[in-house]
Amino acid sequence: MLKLRLSRGGTKKRPVYKVVVADSRFARDGRFIEKVGFFNPLLPKDKKERVSLEAERIKYWLGQGAQPTTRVARILGENELMPMPVNGNNPQKAVPKKERKKEGEEAPAAAPKAAEAAPAAEAPKEEAPAAEAALAAEAPAAEAALAAEAPAAEAALAAEAPAAEAAPAAEAPAAEAPKKEQK
Repeated sequence: MLKLRLSRGGTKKRPVYKVVVADSRFARDGRFIEKVGFFNPLLPKDKKERVSLEAERIKYWLGQGAQPTTRVARILGENELMPMPVNGNNPQKAVPKKERKKEGEEAPAAAPKAAEAAPAAEAPKEEAPAAEAALAAEAPAAEAALAAEAPAAEAALAAEAPAAEAAPAAEAPAAEAPKKEQK
């Protein structure tokens, strides 16, 4: 697949890029088919020396099916050689790192919704003491039912325990039998 992409040149911390047409399998700074422009990100955006493109050759390669990378597509869009690409939506980039959604927590965008729901949540708080009183009345009854079931459950466990203790004792000699040596 043909790509219109940037090939890095220049020195350490002083990049200069060539806009090239290359096979997508070639290395970023390796072999390319044709150089169709350059891009110097260190120059101000208003300088004409920042970007130089061969418009006819770029249009030819786009017609041949070459796909620009996202950065090259923006450069071509700014120079009106193709429609400006739509910015990708990454809402997490706009949120400060401390507030980003952690696993199992609500998203920070949910905080305003919670603030709107707060006035609506105040009305049920008036009913909350009545609900708590009803639960408190049911609690002793539930505890009494559990207490009645506990002796029956303990008796059932006690009946199973001797059988369970005997089973491992029967298996133990077979497990501890020495293995015959092979010659």
